[in-house]
Amino acid sequence: MPFQTISVIGLGYIGLPTAAVFASRKKKVIGVDVNQKAVDTINRGEIHIVEPDLDMVVHAAVTEGYLRAATSPEPADAFLIAVPTPFKGEYEPDLSYIEAASKAIAPVLKRGDLVILESTSPVGATEQMSAWLAAARPDLSFPQSHGEDSDIRIAHCPERVLPGHVLRELVLNDRVIGGMTDKCSEAAVQLYKTFVEGECVVTTARTAEMCKLTENSFRDVNIAFANELSIICDKLNINVWELIRLANRHPRVNILQPGPGVGGHCIAVDPWFIVSKTPDEARMIRTAREVNDSKPLWVLDQVGYAIDKYLQENLSKTSKDVTIACLGLAFKPDIDDLRESPALEIALQLAKSHQGAVLVVEPNIERLPTSLEGLATLCSIEKAMSDANVIVMLVDHTVFKAIPKNRFSTQELIDTRGVWA
Repeated sequence: MPFQTISVIGLGYIGLPTAAVFASRKKKVIGVDVNQKAVDTINRGEIHIVEPDLDMVVHAAVTEGYLRAATSPEPADAFLIAVPTPFKGEYEPDLSYIEAASKAIAPVLKRGDLVILESTSPVGATEQMSAWLAAARPDLSFPQSHGEDSDIRIAHCPERVLPGHVLRELVLNDRVIGGMTDKCSEAAVQLYKTFVEGECVVTTARTAEMCKLTENSFRDVNIAFANELSIICDKLNINVWELIRLANRHPRVNILQPGPGVGGHCIAVDPWFIVSKTPDEARMIRTAREVNDSKPLWVLDQVGYAIDKYLQENLSKTSKDVTIACLGLAFKPDIDDLRESPALEIALQLAKSHQGAVLVVEPNIERLPTSLEGLATLCSIEKAMSDANVIVMLVDHTVFKAIPKNRFSTQELIDTRGVWA
Protein backbone atom coordinates (compact mmCIF):
# COMPACT_ATOMS: atom_id res chain seq x y z
CA MET A 1 0.00 0.00 0.00
CA PRO A 2 1.23 3.55 -0.58
CA PHE A 3 1.98 5.53 2.57
CA GLN A 4 0.90 9.09 1.88
CA THR A 5 0.80 10.36 5.47
CA ILE A 6 3.13 9.21 8.23
CA SER A 7 2.79 10.06 11.90
CA VAL A 8 5.73 9.92 14.31
CA ILE A 9 4.76 9.81 17.97
CA GLY A 10 7.53 11.28 20.10
CA LEU A 11 9.78 14.00 18.69
CA GLY A 12 12.95 13.41 20.64
CA TYR A 13 16.44 12.30 19.63
CA ILE A 14 15.07 9.51 17.39
CA GLY A 15 11.55 10.60 16.50
CA LEU A 16 12.39 14.04 15.15
CA PRO A 17 15.24 12.90 12.84
CA THR A 18 13.06 10.03 11.60
CA ALA A 19 10.18 12.40 10.88
CA ALA A 20 12.54 14.79 9.12
CA VAL A 21 14.03 12.08 6.90
CA PHE A 22 10.58 10.87 5.83
CA ALA A 23 9.60 14.49 5.09
CA SER A 24 12.78 15.00 3.06
CA ARG A 25 11.49 12.21 0.78
CA LYS A 26 8.38 14.32 0.08
CA LYS A 27 6.13 12.37 2.42
CA LYS A 28 3.53 14.23 4.48
CA VAL A 29 4.63 13.81 8.10
CA ILE A 30 2.76 14.72 11.26
CA GLY A 31 4.99 14.70 14.32
CA VAL A 32 3.25 14.34 17.67
CA ASP A 33 4.67 15.26 21.06
CA VAL A 34 3.16 16.20 24.43
CA ASN A 35 5.75 18.96 24.83
CA GLN A 36 4.06 22.12 23.52
CA LYS A 37 7.35 24.01 23.48
CA ALA A 38 8.96 21.35 21.27
CA VAL A 39 5.93 21.38 18.94
CA ASP A 40 6.05 25.17 18.61
CA THR A 41 9.80 25.11 18.00
CA ILE A 42 9.49 22.54 15.20
CA ASN A 43 6.60 24.39 13.58
CA ARG A 44 8.89 27.43 13.36
CA GLY A 45 11.31 25.28 11.40
CA GLU A 46 13.71 25.04 14.34
CA ILE A 47 14.88 22.17 16.55
CA HIS A 48 15.01 21.61 20.31
CA ILE A 49 17.83 19.04 20.36
CA VAL A 50 21.43 19.01 19.18
CA GLU A 51 22.15 16.82 16.16
CA PRO A 52 24.43 17.80 13.26
CA ASP A 53 22.57 18.96 10.12
CA LEU A 54 19.14 18.19 11.61
CA ASP A 55 18.29 21.90 11.81
CA MET A 56 18.66 22.31 8.04
CA VAL A 57 16.59 19.21 7.23
CA VAL A 58 13.79 20.21 9.61
CA HIS A 59 13.77 23.81 8.38
CA ALA A 60 13.48 22.68 4.76
CA ALA A 61 10.77 20.10 5.55
CA VAL A 62 8.65 22.60 7.49
CA THR A 63 9.15 25.38 4.95
CA GLU A 64 8.15 23.11 2.06
CA GLY A 65 5.06 21.93 3.94
CA TYR A 66 5.98 18.28 4.38
CA LEU A 67 6.48 18.34 8.16
CA ARG A 68 4.40 19.81 10.93
CA ALA A 69 4.05 19.05 14.61
CA ALA A 70 1.01 18.70 16.87
CA THR A 71 0.23 17.72 20.46
CA SER A 72 -2.38 15.09 19.58
CA PRO A 73 -2.50 12.40 16.88
CA GLU A 74 -4.29 12.84 13.58
CA PRO A 75 -5.28 10.27 10.94
CA ALA A 76 -2.34 8.81 8.98
CA ASP A 77 -1.44 5.67 7.03
CA ALA A 78 1.46 4.66 9.27
CA PHE A 79 2.27 5.44 12.88
CA LEU A 80 5.77 5.16 14.34
CA ILE A 81 5.95 5.19 18.12
CA ALA A 82 9.28 6.53 19.39
CA VAL A 83 8.63 7.39 23.04
CA PRO A 84 10.83 6.76 26.10
CA THR A 85 10.95 3.42 27.92
CA PRO A 86 12.45 4.31 31.32
CA PHE A 87 12.57 2.32 34.57
CA LYS A 88 10.25 2.07 37.51
CA GLY A 89 11.22 0.51 40.80
CA GLU A 90 14.25 -1.78 40.66
CA TYR A 91 15.12 -1.63 36.95
CA GLU A 92 11.62 -2.70 35.91
CA PRO A 93 10.72 -1.48 32.40
CA ASP A 94 8.13 1.28 32.41
CA LEU A 95 5.84 0.87 29.40
CA SER A 96 3.47 3.66 30.43
CA TYR A 97 4.69 5.97 27.64
CA ILE A 98 4.04 3.27 25.04
CA GLU A 99 0.63 2.61 26.58
CA ALA A 100 -0.23 6.32 26.50
CA ALA A 101 0.92 6.62 22.87
CA SER A 102 -1.12 3.55 21.90
CA LYS A 103 -4.27 4.91 23.50
CA ALA A 104 -3.66 8.31 21.90
CA ILE A 105 -3.48 6.97 18.34
CA ALA A 106 -6.24 4.39 18.77
CA PRO A 107 -9.15 6.79 18.02
CA VAL A 108 -7.68 7.81 14.64
CA LEU A 109 -6.76 4.32 13.39
CA LYS A 110 -8.50 3.01 10.28
CA ARG A 111 -8.48 -0.25 8.40
CA GLY A 112 -5.17 -0.84 6.60
CA ASP A 113 -3.03 1.30 8.90
CA LEU A 114 0.45 0.23 10.02
CA VAL A 115 1.70 0.77 13.58
CA ILE A 116 5.39 0.33 14.30
CA LEU A 117 6.98 0.38 17.73
CA GLU A 118 10.47 1.88 17.47
CA SER A 119 11.00 2.42 21.19
CA THR A 120 13.59 0.06 22.64
CA SER A 121 11.49 -2.38 24.61
CA PRO A 122 11.55 -5.59 26.62
CA VAL A 123 10.56 -8.74 24.77
CA GLY A 124 6.79 -8.88 24.37
CA ALA A 125 6.22 -5.11 24.32
CA THR A 126 5.02 -5.07 20.70
CA GLU A 127 2.39 -7.70 21.48
CA GLN A 128 1.37 -5.68 24.54
CA MET A 129 1.04 -2.55 22.41
CA SER A 130 -1.17 -4.44 19.99
CA ALA A 131 -3.31 -5.63 22.89
CA TRP A 132 -3.77 -2.06 24.14
CA LEU A 133 -4.80 -0.96 20.66
CA ALA A 134 -7.24 -3.86 20.30
CA ALA A 135 -8.84 -3.06 23.65
CA ALA A 136 -9.32 0.56 22.60
CA ARG A 137 -10.67 -0.33 19.12
CA PRO A 138 -12.82 -3.48 19.29
CA ASP A 139 -14.27 -2.52 15.88
CA LEU A 140 -10.90 -3.26 14.24
CA SER A 141 -9.04 -6.57 14.04
CA PHE A 142 -5.40 -7.06 15.04
CA PRO A 143 -2.71 -9.68 14.32
CA GLN A 144 -2.99 -11.47 17.66
CA SER A 145 -6.58 -12.46 16.87
CA HIS A 146 -6.86 -12.39 13.06
CA GLY A 147 -3.32 -13.09 11.86
CA GLU A 148 -2.67 -12.18 8.24
CA ASP A 149 -6.26 -11.00 7.80
CA SER A 150 -6.04 -8.29 10.47
CA ASP A 151 -7.24 -4.77 9.74
CA ILE A 152 -4.17 -3.23 11.41
CA ARG A 153 -0.56 -4.22 10.76
CA ILE A 154 1.80 -4.26 13.75
CA ALA A 155 5.63 -4.45 13.75
CA HIS A 156 8.70 -3.65 15.81
CA CYS A 157 11.69 -1.91 14.26
CA PRO A 158 14.29 -0.71 16.78
CA GLU A 159 16.48 2.27 15.98
CA ARG A 160 20.23 1.57 15.96
CA VAL A 161 21.84 4.95 15.33
CA LEU A 162 24.75 6.83 16.89
CA PRO A 163 24.02 10.28 18.36
CA GLY A 164 25.93 12.83 16.34
CA HIS A 165 25.52 10.71 13.19
CA VAL A 166 21.79 10.02 13.30
CA LEU A 167 20.78 11.37 9.88
CA ARG A 168 23.48 9.42 8.07
CA GLU A 169 22.91 6.19 9.98
CA LEU A 170 19.13 6.31 9.63
CA VAL A 171 19.65 6.11 5.87
CA LEU A 172 22.68 3.80 5.61
CA ASN A 173 22.26 1.32 8.46
CA ASP A 174 20.50 -2.03 8.04
CA ARG A 175 17.13 -2.25 9.79
CA VAL A 176 15.81 -5.27 11.67
CA ILE A 177 12.05 -5.47 11.12
CA GLY A 178 9.88 -7.79 13.14
CA GLY A 179 6.25 -7.98 12.12
CA MET A 180 3.62 -9.88 14.07
CA THR A 181 2.76 -11.55 10.73
CA ASP A 182 4.44 -11.75 7.33
CA LYS A 183 2.12 -9.10 5.91
CA CYS A 184 2.98 -6.83 8.84
CA SER A 185 6.67 -7.21 8.02
CA GLU A 186 6.08 -6.59 4.33
CA ALA A 187 4.22 -3.36 5.06
CA ALA A 188 6.96 -2.16 7.42
CA VAL A 189 9.70 -2.92 4.87
CA GLN A 190 7.79 -0.96 2.23
CA LEU A 191 7.55 2.00 4.61
CA TYR A 192 11.22 2.06 5.62
CA LYS A 193 12.40 1.64 2.05
CA THR A 194 11.15 5.21 1.59
CA PHE A 195 14.59 6.28 2.85
CA VAL A 196 16.60 3.28 4.09
CA GLU A 197 19.46 2.38 1.78
CA GLY A 198 20.69 -0.40 4.03
CA GLU A 199 19.09 -3.84 4.04
CA CYS A 200 15.74 -4.39 5.76
CA VAL A 201 16.09 -7.78 7.43
CA VAL A 202 12.82 -9.46 8.40
CA THR A 203 12.31 -11.51 11.56
CA THR A 204 9.69 -11.93 14.29
CA ALA A 205 8.64 -9.09 16.59
CA ARG A 206 10.16 -10.80 19.62
CA THR A 207 13.47 -11.45 17.88
CA ALA A 208 13.61 -7.83 16.71
CA GLU A 209 13.04 -6.65 20.27
CA MET A 210 15.72 -8.99 21.59
CA CYS A 211 18.15 -8.03 18.81
CA LYS A 212 18.39 -4.41 19.97
CA LEU A 213 18.79 -5.47 23.59
CA THR A 214 21.47 -7.98 22.60
CA GLU A 215 23.46 -5.43 20.60
CA ASN A 216 23.66 -3.03 23.51
CA SER A 217 24.24 -5.74 26.09
CA PHE A 218 27.20 -6.98 24.05
CA ARG A 219 28.69 -3.51 24.12
CA ASP A 220 27.92 -3.12 27.83
CA VAL A 221 29.73 -6.34 28.70
CA ASN A 222 32.80 -5.22 26.74
CA ILE A 223 32.80 -1.79 28.36
CA ALA A 224 32.47 -3.42 31.78
CA PHE A 225 35.63 -5.41 31.07
CA ALA A 226 37.51 -2.19 30.30
CA ASN A 227 36.09 -0.39 33.33
CA GLU A 228 36.92 -3.25 35.66
CA LEU A 229 40.42 -3.41 34.16
CA SER A 230 40.92 0.30 34.91
CA ILE A 231 40.07 -0.26 38.58
CA ILE A 232 42.41 -3.25 38.80
CA CYS A 233 45.23 -1.31 37.15
CA ASP A 234 44.78 1.63 39.51
CA LYS A 235 45.22 -0.72 42.46
CA LEU A 236 48.32 -2.28 40.89
CA ASN A 237 49.80 1.10 39.87
CA ILE A 238 49.62 0.33 36.15
CA ASN A 239 48.69 2.82 33.42
CA VAL A 240 45.53 1.22 32.02
CA TRP A 241 45.64 3.28 28.81
CA GLU A 242 49.14 2.03 27.99
CA LEU A 243 48.15 -1.50 28.95
CA ILE A 244 45.15 -1.50 26.59
CA ARG A 245 47.24 -0.07 23.75
CA LEU A 246 49.74 -2.88 24.20
CA ALA A 247 47.13 -5.63 24.57
CA ASN A 248 45.31 -4.41 21.46
CA ARG A 249 48.42 -5.07 19.40
CA HIS A 250 47.40 -8.72 19.57
CA PRO A 251 45.63 -9.49 16.26
CA ARG A 252 42.55 -10.93 17.98
CA VAL A 253 42.21 -8.53 20.92
CA ASN A 254 40.24 -5.28 20.81
CA ILE A 255 39.66 -3.96 24.30
CA LEU A 256 37.47 -0.85 24.52
CA GLN A 257 38.38 2.30 26.42
CA PRO A 258 37.31 2.70 30.06
CA GLY A 259 35.43 5.73 31.29
CA PRO A 260 33.47 7.10 34.26
CA GLY A 261 30.57 4.71 33.63
CA VAL A 262 28.05 4.10 30.85
CA GLY A 263 25.31 6.51 29.84
CA GLY A 264 22.66 7.17 27.27
CA HIS A 265 19.21 5.71 26.89
CA CYS A 266 20.47 2.50 25.27
CA ILE A 267 23.53 0.79 26.71
CA ALA A 268 22.81 1.90 30.28
CA VAL A 269 19.19 0.73 30.07
CA ASP A 270 18.66 -2.08 27.56
CA PRO A 271 20.54 -4.86 29.39
CA TRP A 272 18.21 -4.47 32.36
CA PHE A 273 15.29 -5.27 30.03
CA ILE A 274 16.84 -8.69 29.44
CA VAL A 275 17.52 -9.15 33.15
CA SER A 276 13.92 -8.20 33.99
CA LYS A 277 12.56 -11.02 31.81
CA THR A 278 15.17 -13.68 32.68
CA PRO A 279 16.71 -12.73 36.04
CA ASP A 280 18.11 -16.18 36.83
CA GLU A 281 19.71 -16.71 33.42
CA ALA A 282 21.18 -13.27 32.62
CA ARG A 283 24.06 -13.51 35.08
CA MET A 284 26.89 -12.01 33.02
CA ILE A 285 24.64 -9.27 31.65
CA ARG A 286 23.58 -8.31 35.19
CA THR A 287 27.17 -8.32 36.46
CA ALA A 288 28.33 -6.08 33.60
CA ARG A 289 25.56 -3.61 34.44
CA GLU A 290 26.60 -3.63 38.10
CA VAL A 291 30.25 -3.02 37.18
CA ASN A 292 29.37 -0.08 34.94
CA ASP A 293 26.78 1.34 37.33
CA SER A 294 29.36 1.31 40.14
CA LYS A 295 32.11 3.07 38.17
CA PRO A 296 30.90 6.61 39.11
CA LEU A 297 31.34 5.69 42.78
CA TRP A 298 34.96 4.78 42.06
CA VAL A 299 35.45 8.14 40.32
CA LEU A 300 34.01 9.94 43.36
CA ASP A 301 36.55 8.11 45.53
CA GLN A 302 39.34 9.31 43.23
CA VAL A 303 38.12 12.89 43.61
CA GLY A 304 38.15 12.44 47.38
CA TYR A 305 41.77 11.25 47.27
CA ALA A 306 42.69 14.24 45.09
CA ILE A 307 41.10 16.67 47.56
CA ASP A 308 42.97 15.03 50.44
CA LYS A 309 46.24 15.29 48.53
CA TYR A 310 45.65 18.97 47.79
CA LEU A 311 44.90 19.69 51.45
CA GLN A 312 48.01 17.84 52.59
CA GLU A 313 50.08 20.05 50.29
CA ASN A 314 48.24 23.20 51.40
CA LEU A 315 47.88 22.84 55.14
CA SER A 316 46.31 26.29 55.61
CA LYS A 317 43.36 25.30 53.41
CA THR A 318 40.13 23.47 54.29
CA SER A 319 37.70 21.57 52.11
CA LYS A 320 35.65 24.76 51.68
CA ASP A 321 38.64 26.35 49.96
CA VAL A 322 38.86 23.61 47.33
CA THR A 323 37.16 24.30 43.99
CA ILE A 324 36.29 21.33 41.80
CA ALA A 325 35.71 21.62 38.05
CA CYS A 326 33.84 18.90 36.19
CA LEU A 327 34.58 18.81 32.46
CA GLY A 328 31.51 17.51 30.67
CA LEU A 329 27.98 16.38 31.55
CA ALA A 330 26.81 14.61 28.38
CA PHE A 331 26.84 10.83 28.13
CA LYS A 332 29.27 10.91 25.17
CA PRO A 333 31.47 13.44 23.36
CA ASP A 334 30.22 16.45 21.39
CA ILE A 335 26.47 16.08 21.99
CA ASP A 336 24.01 17.68 24.43
CA ASP A 337 22.28 14.45 25.51
CA LEU A 338 22.44 13.99 29.29
CA ARG A 339 20.24 10.88 29.54
CA GLU A 340 21.58 8.35 32.05
CA SER A 341 24.89 10.20 31.97
CA PRO A 342 27.45 9.02 34.54
CA ALA A 343 29.17 12.42 34.19
CA LEU A 344 25.99 14.17 35.31
CA GLU A 345 25.58 11.77 38.22
CA ILE A 346 29.18 12.35 39.34
CA ALA A 347 28.83 16.14 39.08
CA LEU A 348 25.57 16.01 41.02
CA GLN A 349 27.03 13.92 43.84
CA LEU A 350 30.04 16.22 44.08
CA ALA A 351 27.81 19.30 44.13
CA LYS A 352 25.73 17.80 46.94
CA SER A 353 28.59 16.56 49.10
CA HIS A 354 31.52 18.92 48.54
CA GLN A 355 31.74 21.90 50.89
CA GLY A 356 33.53 24.12 48.39
CA ALA A 357 32.56 25.41 44.95
CA VAL A 358 31.76 23.02 42.08
CA LEU A 359 32.17 24.35 38.54
CA VAL A 360 30.74 22.61 35.47
CA VAL A 361 31.97 23.04 31.91
CA GLU A 362 29.59 21.68 29.27
CA PRO A 363 29.91 23.53 25.95
CA ASN A 364 26.83 21.86 24.44
CA ILE A 365 24.23 23.26 26.85
CA GLU A 366 23.17 26.80 27.72
CA ARG A 367 21.96 26.15 31.27
CA LEU A 368 22.43 23.54 33.93
CA PRO A 369 19.87 20.74 34.27
CA THR A 370 17.34 21.31 37.04
CA SER A 371 19.03 18.81 39.33
CA LEU A 372 22.21 20.94 39.44
CA GLU A 373 20.63 24.39 39.66
CA GLY A 374 21.76 26.18 42.81
CA LEU A 375 24.34 23.50 43.57
CA ALA A 376 26.95 24.13 40.86
CA THR A 377 27.98 26.86 38.43
CA LEU A 378 28.08 26.51 34.66
CA CYS A 379 31.20 28.25 33.42
CA SER A 380 33.74 28.52 30.62
CA ILE A 381 36.81 26.37 30.21
CA GLU A 382 38.99 29.40 30.96
CA LYS A 383 37.31 30.07 34.31
CA ALA A 384 37.50 26.42 35.30
CA MET A 385 41.20 26.29 34.46
CA SER A 386 41.97 29.43 36.43
CA ASP A 387 39.78 28.79 39.50
CA ALA A 388 39.77 25.03 40.06
CA ASN A 389 42.10 23.14 42.37
CA VAL A 390 40.79 19.73 41.30
CA ILE A 391 39.77 19.03 37.70
CA VAL A 392 37.71 15.97 36.77
CA MET A 393 37.71 15.04 33.08
CA LEU A 394 34.39 13.25 32.53
CA VAL A 395 33.56 13.63 28.81
CA ASP A 396 36.18 13.80 26.08
CA HIS A 397 34.61 16.64 24.10
CA THR A 398 36.82 17.82 21.24
CA VAL A 399 37.33 21.22 22.90
CA PHE A 400 38.68 19.51 26.02
CA LYS A 401 41.08 17.28 24.11
CA ALA A 402 42.65 20.42 22.65
CA ILE A 403 43.84 21.49 26.12
CA PRO A 404 47.56 20.64 26.55
CA LYS A 405 48.41 18.54 29.60
CA ASN A 406 50.93 21.12 30.83
CA ARG A 407 48.01 23.42 31.63
CA PHE A 408 47.36 21.26 34.70
CA SER A 409 50.66 21.85 36.45
CA THR A 410 49.04 23.36 39.55
CA GLN A 411 45.84 21.30 39.77
CA GLU A 412 45.03 17.79 40.84
CA LEU A 413 43.71 15.96 37.75
CA ILE A 414 41.37 12.97 37.52
CA ASP A 415 41.29 11.93 33.88
CA THR A 416 38.55 9.30 33.50
CA ARG A 417 38.81 9.29 29.70
CA GLY A 418 42.55 8.98 29.25
CA VAL A 419 42.70 12.23 27.28
CA TRP A 420 46.06 13.22 28.75
CA ALA A 421 47.34 9.70 29.49
